[in-house]
Amino acid sequence: MYEWRTLSDSERTKLLKNRRADRQPWHSPPRFEYSGKTRFLVTAACYEHEPWIGISSERMEATAEKLVELAREFCDELYSWCLLPNHYHLSVETSDIRGFQSELGKFHGRTSFEWNKEDDQRGRKVWFRSFERPIDSTRHFYVTLNYIHNNPVKHGYVRNWLDWPYSSAFDYLETVGREEAKRIWLEYPVLGYGDSWDR
Repeated sequence: MYEWRTLSDSERTKLLKNRRADRQPWHSPPRFEYSGKTRFLVTAACYEHEPWIGISSERMEATAEKLVELAREFCDELYSWCLLPNHYHLSVETSDIRGFQSELGKFHGRTSFEWNKEDDQRGRKVWFRSFERPIDSTRHFYVTLNYIHNNPVKHGYVRNWLDWPYSSAFDYLETVGREEAKRIWLEYPVLGYGDSWDR
């Protein structure tokens, strides 16, 4: 995400040249158009991964509630979700990812205004952006599901999925059962999935 800052001038020049040659935007990942219902991993982070969401448990709860509400209202399916103090992940199916991201953008705008007022930080940049990754196979779907539920463990907030209250892990385990969840975890391991996303 912030890899640009670590590049030398010659590496930046080469990267921009490649983006121009591939007709990609110079400043961000390329945006693709999708047709029909598609499953996505949707992710958004606070600017520079600052923990603005996690200022209080009340803010975490309100943010989680609103994200789930938006996903259920504007997507065909919400499969899994997790909110951390500085970012979130949603696994959804929708035929209008741009419309959903527009709603997330409005939500980011509203929360930025509210939180900056609460924290006496007028003008602070709260959110970086949201982006989508299409989920293109059954394996990708279940690895993504495991990744989302394991995210609080990966980032060291808890030792067990069920100890983190801001995710769909508990509902998932109630729905599929522990044995099936264990089978899915072992059959679709996370391994290095997502390791390069925070760069």
